Amino acid sequence: MNIKPSTGAGNDLVMSALEKSLATIRFDLNRRVVHVNSNFAEAMGYAQRDMIGMDHRQFCFPEFANGPGYEKFWRDLLAGRSYQDKIERMDARGERIWLEATYMPVLDDQGRVIEVFKVATDITRRQKNIEEVVSELQQMSEGLNVRAESGIVRSTELLRSIEGISEVSEKNISTLSSLQSQAESIRGIVQTIQEIASQTSLLALNAAIEAAHAGEHGKGFDIVAKEVRKLAGKVSESIVEVRHNIEGITKEVTNITQGTNQAQESITRSHSQIRTAMEEFEDISAASEQLDARARDFNNII
Repeated sequence: MNIKPSTGAGNDLVMSALEKSLATIRFDLNRRVVHVNSNFAEAMGYAQRDMIGMDHRQFCFPEFANGPGYEKFWRDLLAGRSYQDKIERMDARGERIWLEATYMPVLDDQGRVIEVFKVATDITRRQKNIEEVVSELQQMSEGLNVRAESGIVRSTELLRSIEGISEVSEKNISTLSSLQSQAESIRGIVQTIQEIASQTSLLALNAAIEAAHAGEHGKGFDIVAKEVRKLAGKVSESIVEVRHNIEGITKEVTNITQGTNQAQESITRSHSQIRTAMEEFEDISAASEQLDARARDFNNII
């Protein structure tokens, strides 16, 4: 099958189809409009006749038109280099519109640039949708950051509570050590009492024997009695010391009870704080799912 080259009429039909489907505009070497179709004029908010002769700079915002990039943009076009990208322009109302545009230098038979032809598609609505999604993503991100900071604060409070529990535990260990020492002291005192009791028994026995031998002469018995009284005094002193130690133990036991209660309160607070932290992280997880869903929407829009 032979393919015939396109005729002039065919080319005209192609150009007519492009004119109907796309927004087109042509600029001369002085950057002024020499032709614009209805699609482009409508997108920019102008009447076609009003755009003829307008300078390209009039469609640009000052931050671009007055910057060094603008002159380079035109130098490249007039040097025969095409340009294709998403661009931001200013319509007749001074509002921002977004175009997916291709600038194509038009060459004569000698390869010299005689015009710049631009084909564009109005993507303003799509761009606004993207900006809205981005804004929502940013707000979600900020929300996640706030919740993450709250989680950090909660974790810090939890750490402090745990440190408090550790301090109480250390005090309890010290108290138990003190109790152990006092218990050792009591054992020593009890041993002393036992020894005194043993000696008292022996002295009592000796006194009885002495009394039996002496008859009415009870001098020896008197001596033994005195020794018994001395031992009784020692026993009394030991009993007082035992009482003091018992009181000390009671006090230490009370301290342990208070420390245990404090530890329990700290544990209860920690449990509540852990639950709150878990709820915070659950919220973060839910927010992350929303962020993921919006990211998919964003991807579909692109």
